[in-house]
Amino acid sequence: MSRVARIPVTLAKGVEAQVGPDQIVIKGPQGTLKQALTGLVNVTVAEGKISFAVANESREAKAMSGTLRALVAGMVEGVSKGFERRLTLVGVGYRAQAQGDKINLSLGFSHPVEHHMPAGVKVETPTQTEIVIKGADKQRVGQIAAEIRAYRPPEPYKGKGVRYANETVVLKETKKK
Repeated sequence: MSRVARIPVTLAKGVEAQVGPDQIVIKGPQGTLKQALTGLVNVTVAEGKISFAVANESREAKAMSGTLRALVAGMVEGVSKGFERRLTLVGVGYRAQAQGDKINLSLGFSHPVEHHMPAGVKVETPTQTEIVIKGADKQRVGQIAAEIRAYRPPEPYKGKGVRYANETVVLKETKKK
């Protein structure tokens, strides 16, 4: 069995877990998340902890138990605290403005770029060059951040573009004659 799966997931205060035949539902102050279950892993909820055990001794069941435990641990953290990704705009005239469920980006194109947020994901712009994406689902928050970054990834010569707040861009030296 996976070493990760041996450690039970502790439910935070205000978080509930319900295990059905085909999915697990985690409810908390930040929202509700669902994860599909497989027959390879037995999931039990008792005394504020979620335990995972393999249904059979196959290699797939052992691997899936650790994977499922990691996903559920992320769900519990997401519905209790939430996740956030910060993006920074580097470049002259690069700006961002949040308006409800969409973000308007000015990234040096001849047209403004508008990105709509899915349900459960919020966007804020504390300054014109900073974007904060928040939500309960870690995968969805990361995917939205990656989609926004993909509009104008940092270029290697001047470093202009959309980058993650903690990202370091290695700049190349220009060509010499």
